[in-house]
Amino acid sequence: MPIFRSPRAFDRVHAPEQVAVKSRDRATSLALIAALSLTLAGCHRAPSPDVVATVNNHPILRANLERAYTEQLGDAQQEQPSEEQANSLRLSLLGQLITQEIIEQRAAKLNLTATPAEVDAKLAEMKAPYTEEQFQQRLSEHHTTVDDVKRDIRRTLTFNKLLNKEINSKITVSDADITSYFNAHKAEFNNIETEYHLAQILVTSAPPPQNAGPANLQGSKATNDDEARRKIQALKNRVDSGEDFASLAMNFSENAQTSASGGDMGTVSESQLKQSGGPAFFAEISKLKPGQATDILPLPDPVDPHKIGGYAIFQLISKEPAGQHDLSEPQVQQRIRQGLHDARSQLLKAAYFEMLRDQAKVENFLAEQIFKTDAH
Repeated sequence: MPIFRSPRAFDRVHAPEQVAVKSRDRATSLALIAALSLTLAGCHRAPSPDVVATVNNHPILRANLERAYTEQLGDAQQEQPSEEQANSLRLSLLGQLITQEIIEQRAAKLNLTATPAEVDAKLAEMKAPYTEEQFQQRLSEHHTTVDDVKRDIRRTLTFNKLLNKEINSKITVSDADITSYFNAHKAEFNNIETEYHLAQILVTSAPPPQNAGPANLQGSKATNDDEARRKIQALKNRVDSGEDFASLAMNFSENAQTSASGGDMGTVSESQLKQSGGPAFFAEISKLKPGQATDILPLPDPVDPHKIGGYAIFQLISKEPAGQHDLSEPQVQQRIRQGLHDARSQLLKAAYFEMLRDQAKVENFLAEQIFKTDAH
């Protein structure tokens, strides 16, 4: 029997006993409603001040957000941002922490979390080119610690294991696919001069174009030169720790034309490289081996070439000498196979991350707090 009846049910005269029953029903209903209200109030208790968000009821601590905030400010900590700038930066960083937590929870569910032994092995590999003193100096220059590095390594290894399990292992590029692509794009393999296939992560201090959407998956954008330098340095640290270049470009590069494809710029001829970037830029690119990335390179402001307008990291995907190349050449087959694989991988990654975010239960208490405080 429904608790709330139509008003017509009370149009007629009731016997005293019927009225008594209905009174008891109403009292019982009110008691149930009151109990339900108390239960719901208990379910929506105010979060602990130490917690800024939860992902599937797992807390993200304010201390971790503040550590990320301090790291992001870096050397510019003496230049305190305004309250609005600070809140904007914290919201952006919290979004990254939420995404990381979603990924780590998925990896843990699949037993793919990087082990301490795997982390230590990667750390030893990173330290190998340096003396202990040199390595500590680099940590000091980047305002980080060994524990911070190990945390980033664990996250990167876990992320890569998850991608390999959930995405890369499911992608197959057949010989027929390669032949079909070559036959349809044979002109691409007739090089007048040496061709460089590049990818890019770009960060600028310029404001985004009016009415433009986000340039990357995270909606991440530097607003001044200090922010741009801090952001590109943080991304360079992640590239150096072995994190997937294409994924970083998708999430953080501010070049809207290339970020969706993992920063892929396509192929550039040797003369174009020399003309657009100059001798110093060409020297940086030409010394790379496939898979390697440049140091952080400053880029001139498009309006005033005497000023720095942004910063970039370039990765060499492949290098093809001049001449007509044939499908029988292993490097041609590998180039096509890798290109087809990467294109499918980027699509699946984007869909996979959206799927994980949709499936997760996220509560962003910091966003609620900022909205309630500022929306008046």
